[in-house]
Order: sequence, then C-alpha cells, then structure tokens
Amino acid sequence: MRMLEARRGGRTGHLLDLALPLAGAVLAAPRPPPRTGREARRTDRVARHLHGGAAILALAVLADSGLEHYRAMFFNRAMYVPLAASSLTLAASLHGLLDERPLPHAARDAVYGLAAATGLVGNGFHLWNIGKRPGGFSWLNLFYGAPVGAPMALLLAGAVGLAAERVREDAAARRPRILGQPAGRLLAGLAATGLAGTSAEAALFHFRGAYHDPFMFVPVALPPVAAALLARAAAEPGRRRPRRLARWWLRLTALLGFAGVGFHAFGIHRNMGGWRNWSQNILNGPPLPAPPSFTGLALAGLAALRLLEEEGRDG
Repeated sequence: MRMLEARRGGRTGHLLDLALPLAGAVLAAPRPPPRTGREARRTDRVARHLHGGAAILALAVLADSGLEHYRAMFFNRAMYVPLAASSLTLAASLHGLLDERPLPHAARDAVYGLAAATGLVGNGFHLWNIGKRPGGFSWLNLFYGAPVGAPMALLLAGAVGLAAERVREDAAARRPRILGQPAGRLLAGLAATGLAGTSAEAALFHFRGAYHDPFMFVPVALPPVAAALLARAAAEPGRRRPRRLARWWLRLTALLGFAGVGFHAFGIHRNMGGWRNWSQNILNGPPLPAPPSFTGLALAGLAALRLLEEEGRDG
C-alpha cells in the first residue's frame, strides 16, 4: 500500500513539475499592449453603436416572436427557441455596450453566432409553414401565414453583433477589416440589405391593410432611400456628400422606428375596446415591436458611415 501511494505521489509530483513551469510560461507570455490612440477610441465607439443596434433588433425580435408565438399557442416546441436566442442576444449586446474593454468576448461571439443560425433556420421554418398550406405561396398565405421575413431580424441582430466583436478585435487598426474586407463597406452593405428587406416586409403587411392611412407609405418609401444612399456612400467612400446625405436619412429612419411604435399603438387603440381590451387587441392589431427594427439597422448604418469616413481619408 505504501509503495502504491509512493508511486501515486511520484506521478503527482511529476505532473506538478510539468504543470507549474507551463503555467508560469503562459502567465509570463507577452500580451498585446493595450489599444490606445484616436483610432482605438473611434472603433470602440463604432463597436458600441453596433452593440446598441443589435440590442434593439434583439429586443424587437423577443417581443414580436413572443406575441406571435403566444397567439399561435406555441403549438410547436421550436417556437420557444427564438425567445431564448433573442434573450441571450439582448443580454450579450447590453454587456458589449457597457463593456469598456476594447477587446472581443468569446461568450458574446458564441451568442451572436447562435442568434444568426437561429434566424436562418427560423426563416426556413416560416417558408415551410407557408408552403405546406393549401394554395402554397399565395397572397393569402403570405398575408396570414408565418411572417416570412420576421426571423431574419434575429439573423441581422447576430450579424451586427458579430461585426461589433470583429471591430473590437481590430480596434488598433486604422481601417478595421471583417472577413478580409473593409469593415465600413461590409457593414454598409449589411445595413442597406437589412433596411430594404425590412421595408419589403412592411410593404407586404401594409398592403394587407390596404394602406388605409397615408402614413403607412412612410416605412415603405423612406428606408429604401436610406439603403440606396448608404450603398452609394460605400461605393464612393472618398466623397463627403454621399456620406452626409446618408447620415441624415439614416437619422430619419432611426426616428421612424420610434414613431412607428406610436402609430401602431394608435392602430391598436382604434380596434374595438381600444387599450381597455388590450389582451386581445395587442395580438390582433398592428405589431408594436416591429418598427424598432428600422432603428437598430439605422444605428448599424451610422456606425458603418463612421468607418467609411476613415476609409475615404485613406483612399
């Protein structure tokens, strides 16, 4: 018995002899210097704006999917997945927004990747839900089936969050890059595509509402212009005028997201019973959480313009 204990003690001693020098080498390994300077502070601000945009998108998805899936009685257990993913994304985005360290975070990366994958798979589920209905992809099913573009907001939240982490990772560089491409141009393309897609979904559901209110044309007309101006600014980063026009139009689009909540609240008020019958009207009236998606994407576009400004100076 003593010989066995001696052998075990010997083995443990050998392991400690190997582990301690290895741990000391890891702790003594040179670490990258803290990122300082104007470029680092600028990219930190850009990353915070991107985290804010991802947080707004995640909150919109959490509230919207919660209401819509509750109305559907959660008949499929998979309907709980976007609620969990959007909740995690919201928490990760708020953490990134408050994190003062100009460094990426592995846990946030994982959450954002999960959100993007959930949004992509959810879009496939919604397309399948529409296609299996009698009549397939008809106007009736597009109007009243699972909203075809809704899960893409979660994908965009994850993509914007991942972009924020990559900007943090390359904060010391004058021109941060994502997937080997200039971060400003890639983010501008992402925000412009998201704005165009969100506007297309608004056009579909406002068409279902027969555009009975002239203000229903605003989210169909204003965001595509912002997307086009942002795309032009990305194509011509050296010109100041396109960036200025895109910046003002994106600010209007950001305000549109908040104004849309007010208009949708008024639309709920006009239903029978108004807000006194909120438990029914909030499910059947205009979706309250939908318009802020424009705000989240506009913030991502404004962050892209900050990076494009530096790219234009270098160009």
